[in-house]
Amino acid sequence: MAEANCDIGLIGLAVMGQNLVLNMNDHGYKVAVFNRTVSKVDDFLTDEAKGTQVVGAHSIEEMCGLLKTPRRVMIMVKAGEVVDHTIEQVLPYLEKGDILIDGGNSLYTDSTRRTKDLAAKGILFIGTGVSGGEEGARFGPSIMPGGNKEAWPHVKEIFQAIAAKVEDGTPCCDWVGEDGAGHYVKMVHNGIEYGDMQLIGEAYQLLKDGLGLTADELAAVFSEWNKGELDSFLIDISATIFAKKDDDGKPMVDKILDAAGQKGTGKWTAISALDLGQPVTLIGESVFARCLSALKDERVKAAKVLKGPRKRKKLDGQKEFIEEVRLALYCSKMVSYAQGYMLLRAAEKDQGWNLNMGGVALMWRGGCIIRSIFLGDIKAAFDRDSKLQNLLLDKFFSSAMNKYHASWRRAIIHGIRIGVPMPAFATALAFYDGYRTERLPANLLQAQRDFFGAHTYERVDKPRGEFFHTNWTGRGGRVSSSTYNA
Repeated sequence: MAEANCDIGLIGLAVMGQNLVLNMNDHGYKVAVFNRTVSKVDDFLTDEAKGTQVVGAHSIEEMCGLLKTPRRVMIMVKAGEVVDHTIEQVLPYLEKGDILIDGGNSLYTDSTRRTKDLAAKGILFIGTGVSGGEEGARFGPSIMPGGNKEAWPHVKEIFQAIAAKVEDGTPCCDWVGEDGAGHYVKMVHNGIEYGDMQLIGEAYQLLKDGLGLTADELAAVFSEWNKGELDSFLIDISATIFAKKDDDGKPMVDKILDAAGQKGTGKWTAISALDLGQPVTLIGESVFARCLSALKDERVKAAKVLKGPRKRKKLDGQKEFIEEVRLALYCSKMVSYAQGYMLLRAAEKDQGWNLNMGGVALMWRGGCIIRSIFLGDIKAAFDRDSKLQNLLLDKFFSSAMNKYHASWRRAIIHGIRIGVPMPAFATALAFYDGYRTERLPANLLQAQRDFFGAHTYERVDKPRGEFFHTNWTGRGGRVSSSTYNA
């Protein structure tokens, strides 16, 4: 029998799995691999993993037999039932104190359940978010582990070795928290990613329709933006995309159908926000925008029937408008991250986790899809105040908002004039204005609820927590409904 000298085993040789294995190999770790379609193991060893110290196994039993104890087994398969099925297949070959790691995009509640169920069997479970796509997995992803903290010392060295590093060498990987905390933070990351991508799309359409910029001109604008406050992976790749030509020399971006797909993590974030009563409006609108884009055939029909503003001549003051759109993107992005962190705070309280908010920003600072210079500002904000209630209240963010909001408004006003849909820009501004408004019209809403359903209300001249009911018509009784928050 082969010697048990492999540092870690990995099941699932799709793109992410393969690249993580090669990354681990680069850092001196010996990896045993298995795939359900066993021929893929041999293909990997003769192709991508040729010349490495990766060891192939043709059964889960064989793979587990190759591992040093405590055994570390990482699962990189499709989220959901496949993960549970794979865990069941691995369990017979594990012993008390061995570690199972789920590195897929699992729903955080599944990771919470798995942490508890496996702990009862003596197995230490880690549910970890891994972000950065195939390139990140290969050369340094952002890794967000949570679950059973006893497992962390056994995987810390490997995870931090293969993770992306920020400028000072700090790895974009640290312990996130208990149970499903790692996958929750990854879910919020993906929700913010939805928001970032939608905001960039709206900036693109504003510049294209508002100024008539060509793809080459857009590539130049985005390249310039990537040198300043918006320096980020998504702005960088957008510039590259605009510059790419199809075989006929025309811009590739213009050849792509405008119907977006999604895998569910943005939707999960929006649902969690609703469950926790958090106004994470920008991620919600970004999910709905993808849903609207998918109605392509209906939109083609509607375009022939429904009227919008008459086409205007190109806007004067091109340079000024490009700057206003840049600032609208920057301010909206601040709102998006502020909302994401509001959700993390609420989930932390609800689940009894202890999240390191600055640490989360650091984990997102490199390797992942939303990596940007901007996350350094978020880390600094939490370094100034670890209990910061809302990012917008930090002096860096509040001063930027106070300085730039007029430009943000002008960009949106022009978009409305020419009929450009801006669900993310507009909802971000609505949130900003709502958050900074001392008195909202919810007093009328409460009066209406009390009128038709005797739902009661609080008064401005009485202590919070005292509830009152008014007989609005003189015909109602004195009985009121119980008060609750849904």
